[in-house]
Amino acid sequence: MQHEMTYPKSARTKLAMALAAAATTLLCSASLLAQNLTVTPGQKAVAEQVAQAGVPLTELAANAPDSYTVKSGDTLWAISGLFLKSAWRWPELWGMNLNDIRNPHRIFPGQRLVLERKDGRATLRLAGAGAGADSPPIETIRVSPRTRFETLEGGALPTLKAHLIEPFLAEPEIVDENSLLAAPRIVAALDGRVLLTNGDRAYARGQTGKPMLDAPGKQQEFRIFRNATPLRDPGSGEVLGYEAQYVGKAVLVRSETQQTSIDKDGKETSVVVPATIDIVGAKEEMRVGDRMLPEPARQLVSYAPRAPVGKVEGRIVSVYGSAVVNAAQNQVVAINRGTRDGMEVGYVLAILKDGERMIDKTDAARAPMKLPDERNGLLMVFRTFERLSYALVLDITDGVKVGDRLANPR
Repeated sequence: MQHEMTYPKSARTKLAMALAAAATTLLCSASLLAQNLTVTPGQKAVAEQVAQAGVPLTELAANAPDSYTVKSGDTLWAISGLFLKSAWRWPELWGMNLNDIRNPHRIFPGQRLVLERKDGRATLRLAGAGAGADSPPIETIRVSPRTRFETLEGGALPTLKAHLIEPFLAEPEIVDENSLLAAPRIVAALDGRVLLTNGDRAYARGQTGKPMLDAPGKQQEFRIFRNATPLRDPGSGEVLGYEAQYVGKAVLVRSETQQTSIDKDGKETSVVVPATIDIVGAKEEMRVGDRMLPEPARQLVSYAPRAPVGKVEGRIVSVYGSAVVNAAQNQVVAINRGTRDGMEVGYVLAILKDGERMIDKTDAARAPMKLPDERNGLLMVFRTFERLSYALVLDITDGVKVGDRLANPR
């Protein structure tokens, strides 16, 4: 026999209030996460301009649907490409529904986007948009005094699939010529081991005058690197920086110290006692001589794919991964433009394929020709350094190789 537990009226009231408070907390947490995904002034300016009149019908994708219901797993980049010919015109997609969606990072599964065409222009709105347009779809749920749980899968859509980029926010590192050489290094392993992996203990030292010291009450984490490879500009040959190869992660257990003792002749001697570290993550086996850099604070980054404001020209410097020659879709490349050149996270650039050089066989003079350069794909910058940036290949026709040229996508 099934029994249902009953409560006095006052208890039911308190329970309902507690459940309501818990729900409010969850919604507030989701709201704070969404607010962290900010909109740049430039994106907002473009959106406000487009919102006045919409987008020309000529800019719509050939098979743009009349409506689309947002699903779990969608991204803003994919939805933008569904309605527009150029997915990087993401701010303009937002502008098309600026009155309904005040923050484009807060589009939720279950919302229905409706495309309206009028007088040669197109606008996008939310079906049933109104007071709740900036929040997840809300259903009326009758609360009863029993335990319930629900996974948080209905959150706001990401701009891109986060798993494609997140590993590269922590793994590769661009450093100058001296930074890696000045970093702490592994000097010995427990029991004389040659190779280290996850779970092993090792010993490390800082530079002279800069010993590795523990911070009371705070765990210090380090990323371990090897082989600083020079990245050269394909045109000039200038070294723009050094790419350090990520091999693992360690935590500091004990500080580096000095130990003094008195020998049999009464002379005081001093020896170095290296810091103790534990390996807590391994991409490859580590060894004595590998360098260590502090683990940076994890950042919540908002990726808003968009075309650069000014003219951009660049080249691909390297394809990430020592065994990789050509890059395909969803792979990472380094480009020869950084913050000093005005490069920003979110910039979308076109990858150009050099036009073939050939002879005009229809010309009696056999004049040499160079066919026009053609767009081979798109990439998006997701991490910038002073003179270099990392970018994700969004789509590609043929393989991407070192030396390929980059330009504005329009």
